[in-house]
Amino acid sequence: MTASIALPVRRPVLAEALPAAWTRTGVTILLGTALTALAAQVSIPVPGSPVPITGQTFAVLLTAAALGPARGVASQALYLLLGLVGLPVFAGASAGSHVVFGASGGYLIGFIVAAAIVGAGARRGADRSPVRTLLLYALASVVIYAIGTTWLCLDTGMSASAGIAAGVTPFIPGDIAKALLAAGLLPGAWWLLGRGRSAADENGASAR
Repeated sequence: MTASIALPVRRPVLAEALPAAWTRTGVTILLGTALTALAAQVSIPVPGSPVPITGQTFAVLLTAAALGPARGVASQALYLLLGLVGLPVFAGASAGSHVVFGASGGYLIGFIVAAAIVGAGARRGADRSPVRTLLLYALASVVIYAIGTTWLCLDTGMSASAGIAAGVTPFIPGDIAKALLAAGLLPGAWWLLGRGRSAADENGASAR
């Protein structure tokens, strides 16, 4: 009698539906970095907080789900590196070590951790269901908040309650909206992809 261990099912992610050359050459990683940098420019200052509301979180989580854990993390690590060396990719076209190591730097680090979580969930098919996508995004958002707010408090000397008021509370409504949007977009993309493949299979069968 042999014992067996059930391993998590490894499923393809959306990026793997693209031409293989895109994933082999790192094009999808660059696209994820570019989308995050563009989303960062949608920036709304929050009174009393050094952290603005941006589109970054949505871009980070969306690209991580599409790319998977390894490419998702690589995309965010590249984003951080480009900003660190001086390219204006952070919110408000800012850049430099003072941003990375400043009050909002914890959120940038949190993006990398969140990309790993969402990418791993997508690799197991969590992005194919609206409910599981919502839960996955909620978990990743909590991680970003935890790292970002802890960093914010340490950098500014804020109390935990002040840090939450400045670094969590103003962002919750927007993050809920982003999670709901993603819960429709990602499973919808898989549905369309499945429909396209079914149509192609039917056409191929008719041709034969």
